[in-house]
Amino acid sequence: METAVALEGLAKIISYGQIAAALAIYGGLLTTLGQGKIASTAIESMARQPEARGSINSAMIITLAMAETNGIYGLVIALLLLFANPLMNRFISVAGLVG
Repeated sequence: METAVALEGLAKIISYGQIAAALAIYGGLLTTLGQGKIASTAIESMARQPEARGSINSAMIITLAMAETNGIYGLVIALLLLFANPLMNRFISVAGLVG
């Protein structure tokens, strides 16, 4: 494989990885907005029915925990794509860019 073509392919892999990382971080932003909506709806429900405060609070905490995992997964995927992209190592070895 020609070096210029190989470097072009490597640049594409890096740029696609950065775009995918940005989308993963965007998912974390949407998670934050969703958590705000969950909390505000739970507070409204508690204001309407104070006697159901305990069950609403429990459901809200469980739902917030599940929503938070989505943001954490997005962050982990973004970090992997930016700093430990497995496609780059595979492409470098196949293209023969090292040694």
